[in-house]
Amino acid sequence: MADARPKPRLLLVTGMSGAGKSTVLDALEDMGWDIVDNLPADLLEGFVNGGEECRIAPAAVAMDVRSRGFDPDALADAIQSIPGVDAQILYVDCSDNELLRRYDETRRRHPLAPDRPAEDGIARERNLTGSLRKAADNLIDTTELSPADMREELIRRFGEPLDQPVLTITSFGFARGVSRTADLMFDVRFLPNPYWDEELRPLTGTDQQVRDYLARDPAWSEMVERTVSLLIDWIPRYWAAGKNYVTVAFGCTGGRHRSVAAAVAIAERLRQSGFSPNVRHRDLALPPTDAIGLHSAEARLNE
Repeated sequence: MADARPKPRLLLVTGMSGAGKSTVLDALEDMGWDIVDNLPADLLEGFVNGGEECRIAPAAVAMDVRSRGFDPDALADAIQSIPGVDAQILYVDCSDNELLRRYDETRRRHPLAPDRPAEDGIARERNLTGSLRKAADNLIDTTELSPADMREELIRRFGEPLDQPVLTITSFGFARGVSRTADLMFDVRFLPNPYWDEELRPLTGTDQQVRDYLARDPAWSEMVERTVSLLIDWIPRYWAAGKNYVTVAFGCTGGRHRSVAAAVAIAERLRQSGFSPNVRHRDLALPPTDAIGLHSAEARLNE
């Protein structure tokens, strides 16, 4: 009789140096995973099988350009060919500018450019690991993620299996750049801006006064109803098509009022419809800046 037990999970954690693989390993270890960092390539199968049969449940192995025998082109096939495990690849990525900032801040040298500028090593590593990125089952971009956000993301991805996609509703400010992680993006700058009300300016979209202000505009309720209807229809379709993670982003000028209120309202309505969205506000904790105020003023003059 065939063994009906699920195969132990094996996760190869790889990606760009400085993107946050150590944080990933720490989080997985806290979740009960067996962890090995910087494992030489020729020891991979021996670690998994222990020379006899697979005894891990589950395990994560970090391998990157520092690892002895690291061959990106062969590694994907090697991990998939290990018998007795459910093997996946997690590629941890980050924007080049953010990686440069981190290297400058920590004064570390890039492993592929010990005697050259860090950008040379980043470019070489990105080219070297391109095949692994394409083969990855999971991709996490840490450019905009705090360590706490990353831990939440890992819990959602590598915790207990779900019966619906991991749904994240996020807000952001266009003045600070568009959301890099969004699958669907909605621009709510057509709504009246609470920034121009001196009493509301210090508040955010999480405050009821701001939401009441927006609700006085007929466009608010129409936007909420139509967006919720669209998402209720589309989210199950994404799930049926095999998409495990769906991020819906709402943007306004500064990312503190309209987009935040929209994300909160949409998430509340989706919960009432049986979904379990996570809510993130990318720019809410950032202080308002004069540049954003000028950007908003210019936009108002052009209305």
